[in-house]
Amino acid sequence: MQYAQRMARLGTETAFEVLAKARALQAKGRDVVELEIGEPDFDTPRHVIEAAKQALDEGYTHYGPSAGLPDLRAAIAEDAGIRRGIKLDPEMVVVTPGAKPIMFFGILALVNEGDEVIYPNPGFPIYESVINFMGAKPVPIKLREELDFVFDVDELESLITPKTRLLIINSPHNPTGGVLTAGDVVKVADLAKKHDLWILTDEVYINIMYEGKFETVAAVDGMLDRTIILDGFSKTYAMTGWRAGYGIMPKELAAHVARLQTNSNSCTNSFVQRACLAAIQGPQDDVHSMVAEFKRRRDVIVDGLNELPGISCLKPRGAFYVFPNITGTGKDSRFLEDYFLNEAGVATLTGTSFGKYGEGYLRLSYAASIEAIKEALERMKGALEKL
Repeated sequence: MQYAQRMARLGTETAFEVLAKARALQAKGRDVVELEIGEPDFDTPRHVIEAAKQALDEGYTHYGPSAGLPDLRAAIAEDAGIRRGIKLDPEMVVVTPGAKPIMFFGILALVNEGDEVIYPNPGFPIYESVINFMGAKPVPIKLREELDFVFDVDELESLITPKTRLLIINSPHNPTGGVLTAGDVVKVADLAKKHDLWILTDEVYINIMYEGKFETVAAVDGMLDRTIILDGFSKTYAMTGWRAGYGIMPKELAAHVARLQTNSNSCTNSFVQRACLAAIQGPQDDVHSMVAEFKRRRDVIVDGLNELPGISCLKPRGAFYVFPNITGTGKDSRFLEDYFLNEAGVATLTGTSFGKYGEGYLRLSYAASIEAIKEALERMKGALEKL
C-alpha cells in the first residue's frame, strides 16, 4: 500500500505515547504517578453537565450552522471581548470541535505551499506538525530560559523573510508556563504591521494565570484585522473530552474557516455547544477554585524540583506545567523521561517532545493532587541519587 507523501510530514503529540506506556505499566501492577498529560484533573462543572442533559432532552441532537450556534457565538464574542478588553462581533467567531481545528483551518486558509511560518520552540508540537503537513516551511523561534521562556524580539525579526506569512504565539505557554508582557505584544504587533504578517495567538490558557495581567496582541491598535485568536473550553472548564473550541478572526476569514468546517466535519456537536453556553454564562466559582488549587500545586512542585540534585526550575506565571532544566544531571531529556518512568514510576515528558530547543528540559504537568506531586518528587529524588 502506498500513502500520500504528506502523511510522512504529519507529527503527533508524544504525551499520548507516554500515557500509553504509563497505562501499560499500570496494567502490569506498577504504581505510576502521571505528570505527563495536559489535562485538568477536575470534573466538568455540574451546571455544564446539566445543561448538556437538558439540551439532549430539548432536541439539540441535529446539525447546526457550520460556524456555530448563533447564541453561543454571541456569548463567546461578549465574554472573550470582556476578558481581552476589545469589542468583538459574533460573526468573527467560529466554533469548532476542540481548538486544534483552528490551527488546521487557519493555516490552510492563509498559508500556501512554500510559505514560511514562525512558531515558538519549545512549543505545542502540533504547530510544527500542521505547518509541515500543509507543505509550508516551519521556522522555529527559540524560547530562552534566561528570558523567562519568551523569545527575543530582535531574533524574531531576523527570522522574517519575504516568504514569511504567519507568526504563531502562545501565552500562557505550553510547555513552559511563560507569559507575554504588554511590551512583548506591542513589539510583536509592530513586526506584524511592518512585515505584513498574520498572527495566530493561542490563548487557551488565558484564564489560568497566577500573577500579572493577561495581554493579547489582538488588543493592539490595528491588529484585529490580522489576528486569529485560538481559544476553547477544555482547559478553563475541564472539558477536554467534550471537544469544544473556537477561533476569533476577521469576518471574511471566519467565513472561509466556516466553509472549511463544512467540508470536513460539518459542524460542532449541538448539545455540547449548549453546554458551552452554560459554561460561559453560568457561575465561575469552579474555575476560580481550580486556578487557586493549581497555584498551590505550582508552588509545591517548583520548590520540590529546585531541591532535586542537578535540577532547577523557574516558577511559571500561567498554564499548569513546569519546564525544569535537567542539564545538571548530566543526562539528556529522553534518558530521564524513560528513567523516571521505569525506575521511579513517574511519567514525565522529554523537552524535545516540544521541539529541538527543548533538549535539556522535561515537562511536568501539575494537574495532579499535591499528595501525588509530593510522591513523584520523592521518587524522582531517589532515582536521581542512584545515578
